Parts: sequence; structure tokens; C-alpha cells
Amino acid sequence: MNIENTQSQMRKGVLEFCILSIIQRGEAYPSDIIEEMRKANLNLLEGTLYPLLTRLKNADLLNYRWVESSGGPPRKYFSLTEKGAAFYKDLENTWREMADGVERVIKNEEPSTDNSEPSTENPSNNN
Repeated sequence: MNIENTQSQMRKGVLEFCILSIIQRGEAYPSDIIEEMRKANLNLLEGTLYPLLTRLKNADLLNYRWVESSGGPPRKYFSLTEKGAAFYKDLENTWREMADGVERVIKNEEPSTDNSEPSTENPSNNN
């Protein structure tokens, strides 16, 4: 089995969530997204990012606006639509559940449950 292939598949699985996480904080320019991903050790190429942004925009999860640049062509800044914000919240909940579950598996822990309430059954009252 090839570890690089497995690592690549794991990264692809969280890539969309990470990109939406960056954009949900405010308008984002693609090179800023790439830089933030690089700082998080999640290297991302333009050739991967732009098709993903287009797909998310076509799914009505993203909007963009053009901003004139003093040093070159206009820049396209992306933001979440209302539908995109709701989609992101669902992904965030899913991520937290999955991350918690994976962490429990790795540490061999039981899910935490609150069993501090005493039982209301009275075993001596079995009429």
C-alpha cells in the first residue's frame, strides 16, 4: 500500500472544508487561501484551488466580486452565500463529530456520556 496515496486522499477529504473555513471568516483572495493553507502545512496548488472555487460557486455556495488592483489585473474575492454559510455549518458539525470519533478510536476511549443521574427505577418495587 502506498502511504502517499492514502495521505493525498485524506487531504482531499478535508480540502473543501478548509477552504470554506477560510472564506467564512470574510472575503478571500485565492492566493491568500493558498498561503493560509501552506502555513497550515496543507499545500494547495492553484490548479487544484480554482476548479474547486468554480464548482462551489456553481453550486451557489460562493459569490465573488472583482476588485481593481493597482499593480495588475482586477482581483476576484470570494465570500459565502447564505446557502454556503448553512453548508459550512453542516460541514463543521460533521467535522467535529468525525474528529471526536477518530480521536476516541486512536486513544481507545469510550464516548463520554453523562450518567450522573440516579436511576428512577426502584428494583425492590417489582409488583
